[in-house]
Amino acid sequence: MAFSAAGNNGRPLADINVTPLVDVMLVLLIIFIVTAPMVSIPIPVDLPQRTDKAVQRLDPPPPIALRLDASNQLYWDGQPMPIGELQARLQEQAQVHAGNLPELRIDASPDAQYQQMATILAAANNAHMERIAFIQ
Repeated sequence: MAFSAAGNNGRPLADINVTPLVDVMLVLLIIFIVTAPMVSIPIPVDLPQRTDKAVQRLDPPPPIALRLDASNQLYWDGQPMPIGELQARLQEQAQVHAGNLPELRIDASPDAQYQQMATILAAANNAHMERIAFIQ
């Protein structure tokens, strides 16, 4: 609102400044003009079709618990094992449970070496393990 003493015999002029309102409305009009043709173009979406067949889901195998302690000793489900045998054992599990891989739960000590943890993750990646969880 603008208050001015000029004009109208010295009385204040109380008119709304509509210029910003008109500017905003013109910008919105241009946006709607540009986007309206895009809304009318159909977008093909392949949705799954309903079926009456029951999907058989396999029970997941028990998870594999790996623990790396502060002395960099690796444990597979509580049993100590050399870190060099990890990849072969993970690949064996991947072949046994093909298509339904077990979850790999890794518990690493904060004092363990980063290189050992990187070796464990590389072995899991090379064995194509899909589900990896870190626990504390």
